[in-house]
This record gives sequence, structure tokens and C-alpha cells, in this order.
Amino acid sequence: MNDSTEQQLRREIEELRRQLQAQHQSHPGAPQEHWRPSGVTVTALLLGLAVLLVVAFFAGYLPLQRRDATVEAEAAQREKSLPRLEVLRIAREAAKSGITLPGTMQAITEAPLLARADGYIKKRIVDIGDHVRGGQTLAEIDAPELDQQIRQAEATIGQSQAAVDQATAAVGQAQADLAKGKTNLELARVTAARYKTLTQEGVVSKQDNDQFQAQFAAQTANLQALEKAVTAQESNLNAAKANLAASQANLARLQELHGYLTVKAPFDGVITQRNVDIGALVNTGSTVLFRMAQIGVLRTFVNVPQVSANAVHVGQPAQVMLTNFPGRTFHGSVARTSDSLDPSSRTMLTEVDVPNPDGSLFPGMYADVTLTSNSADPPLVVPAPALIVRSDGAQLAEVAPDGVIHLRKVTVGRDYGDRVEILQGIEDGATIVATPGDSAQEGVKIVPVPQS
Repeated sequence: MNDSTEQQLRREIEELRRQLQAQHQSHPGAPQEHWRPSGVTVTALLLGLAVLLVVAFFAGYLPLQRRDATVEAEAAQREKSLPRLEVLRIAREAAKSGITLPGTMQAITEAPLLARADGYIKKRIVDIGDHVRGGQTLAEIDAPELDQQIRQAEATIGQSQAAVDQATAAVGQAQADLAKGKTNLELARVTAARYKTLTQEGVVSKQDNDQFQAQFAAQTANLQALEKAVTAQESNLNAAKANLAASQANLARLQELHGYLTVKAPFDGVITQRNVDIGALVNTGSTVLFRMAQIGVLRTFVNVPQVSANAVHVGQPAQVMLTNFPGRTFHGSVARTSDSLDPSSRTMLTEVDVPNPDGSLFPGMYADVTLTSNSADPPLVVPAPALIVRSDGAQLAEVAPDGVIHLRKVTVGRDYGDRVEILQGIEDGATIVATPGDSAQEGVKIVPVPQS
């Protein structure tokens, strides 16, 4: 109801009140509280009020309703003309975060098996792909020249042993002669001393004394010669023993080489390469017979960037995923790190060991390794498409509660590829445009659409 209609209604009511007062004044003797309007007058009054209400409805409510509908239509039209952009609420990452890095799987132990003896392959027992146990025979080599060298070494040992026995006997004879010489020297010494005393007393002649003194000197010289002879014989014996030891060592070496004629697996693993067949000539130290790999546990080397190096430690769990095993995750752990960064790439070499009990993983496979860690201060991250990179720096389009865009300059931290870390410039929980385009300008009003 508008103002003019309301004023007209008031005038009509005032006019009816005056008419009622005039009727009351025409009956002055009647008490005021006992006066009642006639039925015709009440009916006329009610009809007038009804007419006034109908007039007021059509004159006020309907125009007001049309005006409100027009305003709503204009508002809807303006809302339709506003750009509709997807928005999202940014938040910090979970305290438990991870980084995914590429790597190539390798055998935990891998070794080539070379020939240690010259000869021909007499028997080949295994081939590529065979799983073998440590100590299992892989092949046999025929080396007749080595057998002849062993027989010759055994004969040389016999000769050396005979020389040792002969030298031992010579030493014994020399030692016996030395003992006899010591006895003769003692007898000559006593006799010479006795005759010297008798000569001084004049009992025997001086010539006799000189004779016994000469014998004593001769026995002394003879004893010295015998001692030298014993030393010489002992030297000969030591030389003979040394020759015998050398011959025995040579025989042991040849027998050790003879043991290599049977090629055995050094550890449990799988044959990954076979280069020889029966009848092939092999040479010591140059012919690779087989190549073995131990695949019960595989290791994957990854290069951890500098920003994540401090969060990696030995024993840290890791998840390994491969494209040829969709939906399957292999669990491993960090075995060791280089504890240093490569100056050229600013990365730290890290080894992740992955158990492979069923042998489903092979050396050489490409894998994605995810290292998980707990962070006391998780970073604030946004999707990479939400970042606006312009000449004045990186920005984010923040959406106010009224739908107005405000561009915020931000400082970017680590780049995870699909996500970007924000160090400062915007608060946690802010609403931003998910994929800003040309419509994301300062002060522009939009229709926010929550990102699905």
C-alpha cells in the first residue's frame, strides 16, 4: 500500500466519524453509552471499509509486487552476466607428507664369474634365468696341463723332502763330530796343563811339554772347524726345508686352481648372463663365464633434492610403485644415504631397499619411490594452475565473501609439479580462484563456484 492510498483511507474514516457524531448530537437526551448505530449505518460502514481495502490492494500491493519482481529480475540478470569461476579453500598439507622421485631398480648383489684356470668347458649345468644356491656347481672345466703341473709339483716335493732328510743327517753327523771334538779338546787341555806343571818342576823335558801344548792348540782349531761345519750343515738343512715349503706351497696353489675347474655359485641368486657353452676355450681372468644377481632384495637409487635432504634418514619407510603393477605398492626402507650433495645437481644419492620374496621385481625396472616423513610445520600449498605468474611477481586471486577478487602477491617455495608451496602472502583457509584467467582481475566481482 502506497502513501496516497493510506491518506485517502484515513480521510474516509474521518468522514464516517463526523457523520456518527452528527447523529449523536441529534439525540441530545440519550446517554452516550446507550447509543448504538443503526443496522443500515453499520452495513454501509462495513461495505465502505471493504471497498477501501480492495481499492488499497489493487492500488498499492499489486504495483509493489510488480516493482519487487522487476528488481529481482534485474538482480538475476546482473548475476547471470557475472563470470562464474571455480574456487577452492587453501590449507596446509598434512603433517605426514611425502616426495615422489624416479629411480631404477638394481640387484642387491651382482657379480661376473670369470675362469680361474685355462682349459675347455667340459660340462655346463645352468643357463640364464636359473635360480641357484650358493655353492651349487654351474660348470666344469677340463685342464690337462694343470693336472700335469700338479704331478710335477708332487715329484718336486718328494725331491725336496729327500734333500731335507739328507741335510738333517749331515747336521746330525756334524753335531756328533763337534761333540767328539769337544771331548778331545778337554783331554788335550788337561794333558797340556799337567805337562806344563811337570816341566816347571823339572820332571819332564820341555820338548814333551811343547808337544802336548801343540796338541791342545790343534784340538782347539779342530773344534772351531767342527762348529763352522755344524753351522753350514744347519744352513743347508734350512735351505732344504725352505725348498720343501716352496714346493708344498706350489702344490697347494695348483690344487687350489684345480678346485676352480669346478665353477660354483658364490651366493644365492639367478643367472642373468651365460657366455660359454660346452667345448669353449676359457682363459684365466679374462673369460666371463656367467653373471649372477641376488634379487631377494632389490635396491633403488634416487636423487633427493636439497630442500628434502634433511628429512631423509636411514630406516625411513618408502613406497615403490611401478607402471606394470597398477594399484600395487611395494614397501621398502631407506638403507643408506651419501650424506652429501652432488654439487652439479644439488641432490643427495639415497638407496632404498625393497624386499622381493616372490621374485616379481626385476633388476633394471623403472620405479617411482615415495619417501614419507612427518613435518612439525607443514607447508601451505596450492594447486599449480592457481598460481598467477606476471611481470610483477607470483600472485593468487583471493575471493572475498562478497565475491570480489583481490590479487595477493605471494612468495613461492618448493615446486612439487602439480602443487606449489606458498611461504607468505596469503593466509591459511583463504578462498582462491582455482584456474584464474583473464577474468581474474583486481576488484572484479564473480560468482564463486566450489571446485568439484
